[in-house]
Amino acid sequence: MTLRRFQQIDVFASGPLNGNPLAVVHGAQGLSDAQMAAFARWTNLSETTFLLPPTDPGADYRVRIFTPGGELPFAGHPTLGSCRAWLSAGGRPKTPGRVIQECGVGLVPVRLDGEDLAFAAPPLRRTGPVEPEVLAQIRGTLGLPEGAILDHQWIDNGPGWCAVLLD
Repeated sequence: MTLRRFQQIDVFASGPLNGNPLAVVHGAQGLSDAQMAAFARWTNLSETTFLLPPTDPGADYRVRIFTPGGELPFAGHPTLGSCRAWLSAGGRPKTPGRVIQECGVGLVPVRLDGEDLAFAAPPLRRTGPVEPEVLAQIRGTLGLPEGAILDHQWIDNGPGWCAVLLD
């Protein structure tokens, strides 16, 4: 069994136990998809990330993002938290002030401004109206009557979000 460094960090917080928790596994090469998924289920956090060498020459590192239910091509707080973990482990960006993360949606530039990290969300993978059967499921889950959803749209850049405007 190969031992790997593992961190649990708080994203969007200046101190422990205040942010969005994220599990980060360093040096994850050699782990199978099934092993990554099992570890993500074990952490039981909203997301667990696995840091890997990049496959794209333009990237500084590659990340795979897992929830207890499966893999995501992109998610916001894992992008920032993984970058912070990579930097804290000694990662050095090819371009000063900018880290390029490779993930399921492609390359995501992360700007370094002192200790602050920022990125622009990748382009939407899916947009447009939400299908009637999905709207019915949303209404049922939220206990909304027919007509309560005034407008709707997919805003999917990886996790599969849709937005609804309620009355």
